[in-house]
Amino acid sequence: MLQDKRFLLWLAFGLSWGGVAIALVLQHGFDMQPCAWCTVQRGVYLIVGALALLALVAPASIAGSLLAALAAVFALAGLAAAGYQHFVAAKSNACGFSWADRVIYDARLDESMPWLFKATASCSDANLPLFGVPFAVWSAALFVLLFVILLRVALQRSPPATSQERPR
Repeated sequence: MLQDKRFLLWLAFGLSWGGVAIALVLQHGFDMQPCAWCTVQRGVYLIVGALALLALVAPASIAGSLLAALAAVFALAGLAAAGYQHFVAAKSNACGFSWADRVIYDARLDESMPWLFKATASCSDANLPLFGVPFAVWSAALFVLLFVILLRVALQRSPPATSQERPR
């Protein structure tokens, strides 16, 4: 089952969009407000999931592998964002207008989908522990898992085509 590209792509899609769903439940149900870096990570999760979905429906195996590779690159970008949030932004008391704020603001995501992309907390406030582990670390772990899954799909060779001739 873990060898099947389709299963792995569905898994990547479910994990990435499921991560966003969990974040929304925590935000709207349990008042765990996101910071700008949290919302950037949400966007990356959505992109990773969309690319995994596109890889599932890609007409050629090579196209699916390329889309999976691109999704893996985005998973690394998400890992970098989670790492930055945890190691840099969450340690800062300053609430300056960061790169993450500019991306969300310039794309007008905070206006068009405030329920998903509006940052309402500082990074130090948003990096609360969940089961004793800071939220950004959970996010980083999920990005690592997604990267491994998607890289496996991207590098997996398709089985050679077999001819199914009928005996005469």
